[in-house]
Formats: sequence, C-alpha cells, structure tokens
Amino acid sequence: MKLRKTRTPRKGQIQIIPMIDVMFFLLATFMLASLSMQNLDSLQVNLPEGQAEKLSDQKPVTLTLTKDSEIFINQESVTLDTLADTLKPLLNDAKQKLIVSADSEAPQGIVVQAMLRARRAGVQQFLIAVQHK
Repeated sequence: MKLRKTRTPRKGQIQIIPMIDVMFFLLATFMLASLSMQNLDSLQVNLPEGQAEKLSDQKPVTLTLTKDSEIFINQESVTLDTLADTLKPLLNDAKQKLIVSADSEAPQGIVVQAMLRARRAGVQQFLIAVQHK
C-alpha cells in the first residue's frame, strides 16, 4: 500500500510588504538623525563668504544682525539700548568669545554699534561668522 503525502511542497516567496516597512523605518530614522545634526540655535542670515577655522566651544554666545537691522542674542530679540544688559549675564568668564553673525546686507553702522555695545558689556574677543566657499 502506498501512502500519499498530505502536503504538497510549496515554492518559497519573497514578501515585499515587510521590506517596505523596514525601509520606511530606516528612512524616518535617518531623517530624524539628520535633523538633530542641524544647528537650530541660530537664525538664518545670508553670511558673507570667507575662510575660517571651525569653532570648538561648547555653547557660544551669538550676536545675530539681520538685513532689517534687527538684533538677536541667542535668538532673543534685543535693541541697541538693551544689548549690554542682556549680554552681561551670558558671559561666563573674561575670555568668553562672542560670535557675530551679521547678514551681508546688514547696514555696517548697526553692526559696528552692536559690537561697541557688546564691548561695553565685557566682551574681549569677537568671532565673525562666515559662509564657507
């Protein structure tokens, strides 16, 4: 007596849906990782071009000047009159450097006035932010 197999062997299949799920998860992970690498502490200004060394400070203080003569210290809007009072508590030591991130179309007079007010607040050294070529 000959016994029959109850199951017939099936050919293997490649399921595409789980692969799509994994690829979507990887895409979302890399997108979130790349967003966390962006410098979101600064305002968007059109910097002049130049060559400079990379900054290695942990948490620098940034003075941003826009082309509309708006002044920001670490994204906090200030005026020329309140600039020194706002800047003094942010300076940790006497050798604290201030990054000046001025738009290339910002009026030169307002940039100089802001730097002079920062000097009165106790800033000894200024670093000018430039866009790498």
